[in-house]
Amino acid sequence: MDFLQLSGKTILIFGVANRKSVAWHISRVLEEAGAQCVYVVQNDVVRQNAAKLLGDAELFVCDVEREDEITRLREALERRGGRLHGLVHSLAFADYSDGVRPFHETPRRAFLQAVDISCFSLIALCNALKDLLAQDASVVTISISTTQMASESYGYMAPIKAALNSSLVFLAKSFSRFSQIRFNAVAPGLLKTSASAGIPGYVDAYLYAEQVIPRKQAVRTEEAASVAAFLLSPRSSGVNAQQIVVDAGMSINYFDRDLIARAMRP
Repeated sequence: MDFLQLSGKTILIFGVANRKSVAWHISRVLEEAGAQCVYVVQNDVVRQNAAKLLGDAELFVCDVEREDEITRLREALERRGGRLHGLVHSLAFADYSDGVRPFHETPRRAFLQAVDISCFSLIALCNALKDLLAQDASVVTISISTTQMASESYGYMAPIKAALNSSLVFLAKSFSRFSQIRFNAVAPGLLKTSASAGIPGYVDAYLYAEQVIPRKQAVRTEEAASVAAFLLSPRSSGVNAQQIVVDAGMSINYFDRDLIARAMRP
């Protein structure tokens, strides 16, 4: 039974780098559901590595910081032909090469680059590709479970994800003028990915999250991927401009009595 009704649908996926990538896990669920995945990576170096992982899949290159490359991507997809029934935006970058600083010391250049790649790229790509998207297409981006918690290990990315979440609302509204395209976010708790491993202090936060989560096990990337596949499918046609939190209940359990007892021990 084709429950997700994704069989024969074409989904454009940004962000596959390796087997730990959220985008990679999403593509596995989509292909199992019968969808055709078309991939976009940042540059030729990533393309060579991704090709080993993706085999004969269609693979395009686009550095979303460059407007000319976004234009070339659109032209290449136009030549390819066919409609895109979904778009996965799993792109985020922050420069932590100098370590995590107090938020008020965030360098302007680093912050603006992170906004460009992690947030504005969604707006730019959707605008460039709007005529290639099916009238009822679904766009899904990857956010975080909360932008209201000042997680020091995550640095300045939480405010940027907040901007991403707000952008979904405005994209949904502006696209409603000429289509029924939906915009939603999967907002997972801490995940074990290659990108997150490079964030100073992230591993300790991840291990702490496992203690806070009621089941004492962190969110698995495939769990977030399954929610993304649902949002990309016609089964979620009534969901628009939303962030679906996938944190295995972490947000309800910060005052777990065992954690409190441990914290209060002399």
